[in-house]
Amino acid sequence: MARSNGESTFPFMAYNKIIYEIDSGVAVLTLNRPEYLNAWNTEMATEISHALHAAETNDSVRAVVITGAGRAFCAGQDLSAGADTFADNNDNGDQAQGTPATMPWDLSKPVVAAINGHAIGVGITFPLSADIRFVAEDAKLQFAFVRRGIAPELGSSKLLTHIVGLQTASDLLLSGRFFSGQEAMQIGLVAQSLPAEQVLPAAMDWAHDIAKNTAPVSVAVTKKMMWENIKPEILKTVSQEFSIIPWLGAQPDGTEGVLHFIEKRAPEWEGSVNSDLPDFS
Repeated sequence: MARSNGESTFPFMAYNKIIYEIDSGVAVLTLNRPEYLNAWNTEMATEISHALHAAETNDSVRAVVITGAGRAFCAGQDLSAGADTFADNNDNGDQAQGTPATMPWDLSKPVVAAINGHAIGVGITFPLSADIRFVAEDAKLQFAFVRRGIAPELGSSKLLTHIVGLQTASDLLLSGRFFSGQEAMQIGLVAQSLPAEQVLPAAMDWAHDIAKNTAPVSVAVTKKMMWENIKPEILKTVSQEFSIIPWLGAQPDGTEGVLHFIEKRAPEWEGSVNSDLPDFS
């Protein structure tokens, strides 16, 4: 379903993978592939980028809420390409890796992630770039990258460490284990953990309070001050990822990481740290 860009001066785009609406000063961006648990692909990333830019250029929008249609927030990268999902595709530029050109950290307005259900891989790294997160208490969350033979994306190795600390980030990123929405609140990853049906209303209440009761320029300056010290490090990490992730995806373990998951079997890894570790410094 497509939605207009409100009163933004940004050029119109018809959306196929997201829904974009404005509700009393709050832009609501809904990932809209519920039949695929909102699995992430390049088209969705492009539309997200466009919608975020549209919200930024519309003065009537004071905050942005991002959520998912159906029972999941985002089940991670679309694996329909099979073994080639994460393989080297630099000929198509950054968008080939599904990285939005405009991210929540680029906006001067608060961005809220309403994680209404399961969030895997990019489904949990993308919300890290929001300013505040609400999550369903029974949601399954997973930084699955090491179990797919690749590395974390969207600057999440830096962002997660900044949010929850090195030890907790190490637990989640190096193991790639599942954890719940309740645990996410306990470790400080989210602001609130709620029954799934309460997640979006809570996020909207927070955003509407911003829209009604805060000065827009004051909010923008405050957000800039909060992000300016960490954003350069995050962007440096993102730049490194554009080389690291496609390279890993093209290795035997990158192929195996996808195939063992699709085939529902134990992985058989081949890589050697002593002989196969590249220098990306």
